[in-house]
Amino acid sequence: MLNDLHGGRVWDLVEGRKEEQARQLLQGLDAAQRAGVKAVAMDIWSAYRKAVKNLLPEADIVHDKFHLCAYLNKAVDTVRKAEHRQLARSGRQTLKGSKYLWLRNFPDLRLQPSFRQLYRLNLRTSRAWRLKETFGSFWHYCYEGSARKFFGDWLAQVTRSGLTPMKKVAAMFVRHMPGLLNYLKHRITNAASEGINSQVARIIANARGLACFENLRIRVLFFLGKLDLSPA
Repeated sequence: MLNDLHGGRVWDLVEGRKEEQARQLLQGLDAAQRAGVKAVAMDIWSAYRKAVKNLLPEADIVHDKFHLCAYLNKAVDTVRKAEHRQLARSGRQTLKGSKYLWLRNFPDLRLQPSFRQLYRLNLRTSRAWRLKETFGSFWHYCYEGSARKFFGDWLAQVTRSGLTPMKKVAAMFVRHMPGLLNYLKHRITNAASEGINSQVARIIANARGLACFENLRIRVLFFLGKLDLSPA
């Protein structure tokens, strides 16, 4: 689905998420519209990147920070599960029932004594969570040089941590660094798109079933395309 982030409207949608479908979606814009696109917010799916680079060569690719944070959360949970299994083998249930605590952010947890006590045990999960929370400062930088220095320091901490899941995510961030840095320039995310996705889900539910994709496309464009329905 192709959305106008500032206008809050759906431009179009196609079935599938391969490069061919992504190219088809972008080709729905005319030449003037494509030339006017300054930046595209997306996850790191390679098909989307290739399509944008081919059809919108002047546009900056901005990797959605919420998707990237989800990778960090997944890495923290992977560390937690491995450590929980290790502790359980020795009869310790220290991490039992704590999954969703580690997936939350510091502002939500700072007033919870139970989490503070758990965090102070200095488990591997604690280190992973701390690295995840520390990386959040990256999004507040305004200058590329400062952001690169921060990232280098953070990467060194991850490397020293010995936490393989965190190191894998950090390596992925290195590979996609231009898309991360472009956020500092454009400050766009997929938040609006996620909101539109929830409205699409509601359209599907209200339809009580759709015979084909084209019926879905027509409904989405009618309700979310902000079409001019005034008579000519």
